[in-house]
Amino acid sequence: MPFTPFHLGVGLGLGLPLRKHLHAPTFILANVIVDVEPLLVFLFGLRYPLHGYLHTFFLALPMGLAFGLVMHLLERLLNPLYKMLLLEADGNSGFRPFIIAGVSGTGLHILLDAPLYDDIKPLYPIAANPFYHPSLTPEIYSLCVWMGAFGMIYYIVSLGFSIHRKLSKRKGPCIFHDD
Repeated sequence: MPFTPFHLGVGLGLGLPLRKHLHAPTFILANVIVDVEPLLVFLFGLRYPLHGYLHTFFLALPMGLAFGLVMHLLERLLNPLYKMLLLEADGNSGFRPFIIAGVSGTGLHILLDAPLYDDIKPLYPIAANPFYHPSLTPEIYSLCVWMGAFGMIYYIVSLGFSIHRKLSKRKGPCIFHDD
């Protein structure tokens, strides 16, 4: 999907509920980062396939691994932002959640795009796309939209619970009584 917002939907819809098992910000961004390739093709009018080598498992998975590593290295810097935005669960430290998020995010991107576009060669160097099935286009786009809606609702509910918990902690013993 050259229109990355659809991939954000899946990233939010899966990444937020699974944030205790994988690093949600890494997963969300990894679902999108593969589309740097078509963006560059569009912006610079390159004579290069819209879905080129980054849209193969051969490069997408190592890219996800590298992206997970970079996000892990940036963790100290970005952690306060993640916590403030409720994108990261407590106790989700260590290297593994970042790697799982990066690799699964880029891999999921390829799995979602492969049925839609005949120019994708997901199993490169094999030139065929065995996943190409354009009749699935409405279902895949619907899945992305519904996952995005679910992710937004999940996020809003999480914010509501967080605000409720913080307000509950602030309330101390009441000094005014109607005795």
